[in-house]
Amino acid sequence: MNAFTAADWHARADALQFRNRAFIDGRFVDAVSGETFEATSPVDGRVLAEIAACDREDVDRAVASARRAFEDGRWRSRTPAERKRVLLAFAELIRTNGEELALTETLDMGKPISDALSIDVRATANCFAWYAEAIDKIYDEIAPTGEADIAMITREPLGVVAAVVPWNFPMIMAAWKLAPALASGNSVVLKPAEQSSLTALRLAELAVEAGIPEGVFNVVTGFGPTAGKALGLHMDVDGVFFTGSTEVGKLFMQYAGQSNLKKVGLECGGKSPNVILGSYSDINGAAETAAGAIFFNQGEMCTAGSRLIVERSVHERVVERIAAVAATRQPGDPLNPSTQMGALVDETHTKRVLGFVDAAREDGATIAAGGERARVESGGCYVQPTVFDNVANDMRVAREEIFGPMLSVIPVDDAEEAAKVANDTCYGLAAAVWTDDINTAHKFARTLRAGMVYVNCYDADDISVPFGGYKQSGIGRDKSLHAFDKYTELKTTWIKLR
Repeated sequence: MNAFTAADWHARADALQFRNRAFIDGRFVDAVSGETFEATSPVDGRVLAEIAACDREDVDRAVASARRAFEDGRWRSRTPAERKRVLLAFAELIRTNGEELALTETLDMGKPISDALSIDVRATANCFAWYAEAIDKIYDEIAPTGEADIAMITREPLGVVAAVVPWNFPMIMAAWKLAPALASGNSVVLKPAEQSSLTALRLAELAVEAGIPEGVFNVVTGFGPTAGKALGLHMDVDGVFFTGSTEVGKLFMQYAGQSNLKKVGLECGGKSPNVILGSYSDINGAAETAAGAIFFNQGEMCTAGSRLIVERSVHERVVERIAAVAATRQPGDPLNPSTQMGALVDETHTKRVLGFVDAAREDGATIAAGGERARVESGGCYVQPTVFDNVANDMRVAREEIFGPMLSVIPVDDAEEAAKVANDTCYGLAAAVWTDDINTAHKFARTLRAGMVYVNCYDADDISVPFGGYKQSGIGRDKSLHAFDKYTELKTTWIKLR
């Protein structure tokens, strides 16, 4: 961590220059229409830049550039070792430019600068480095056929890949898709969320500087119903990989069916259950971790532990402890290195999140902490960490993904009821259970219908493990070697020996 103060960061923010045009075929270009939209900072409401508003014609240009690059082999025909070298150089450039990238991320979507530096930049660079190191260590297969035959099973790059990513972790979510896609030899068109376009454009520029050929990594900025939809419907895109809401994820499945039946990968919403059993020995520790699981990144996380399911024997104690933690994690200036909770991404989202306070009251829940807007004088988008208590699982705050710093506490009588409530959701991304009994831990983990189950922890993370969910939380997995399954095709070549 560097020694910059809040004043230092503000001074750097005032001097920062942003890339604001689409990146196609190795250079920055205006949208064909000339249209732009404002990038407004949730930190204080300032307009950061006018961003190119790409539409179908711009997507056509980007896809054509990616297709040319793929077909002539300028990237896919390089050896794995050569692609590894370039991607490692890219990772190092991300680290070298980390302060600029972190500051851009904070200004664009509101997270604390300390998190942007220590988590987002670090994880983004590490992701590219990990997949770079992996690609020349993966072998193809020979099937166990009879001795008169040789059946080779090889992986080949998918082709032109579209990656559509969200605003909560703009760089990390892009890296989770770009790194395995590029390592596999694909050409990519990245569409960042309109709320957070700026780091994507800078990453594209750094990619070319690292040696990724022109046309291999393109960025189209703009809105989902225009640029995003155009990518989903494009007949020359071989796969579209999306992270965001379940509602939009379903649209991409429709787009694939309406066009060329392109491969679709989805990492969508969550309403993750975090279960604290009364027999657990460190209730305060579990409660403090539960607070972090919902308040980190302002609650703007698909894996946020937003439903806290607690046995009644410890319910009151848990709520008191979480409320105490909330009091110490009030929103602050995102450019102050000591700030733990920053701004929500924009005004529209802030109003939506605050609307759940009224919904909770109407449905009969109580407000144990927070529930108000904060730092109004700043001109930014800040909401207090909020705890809804005595929530029933059929209330709106227990069913809908809020995507803000709001926790729904659901009291239950026993572990059996806890498991039923935990699984009573259309989502299945993450879940957790707190218990001292190893048998209970294993049985509970098997019962939970979720792609990731944490025992006596929450949101434990490593690039080597897959990330994704069951049910309406998505299709396929990001991270780990399993991510290569999305960005490659399997080919069988059967040779008859004579």
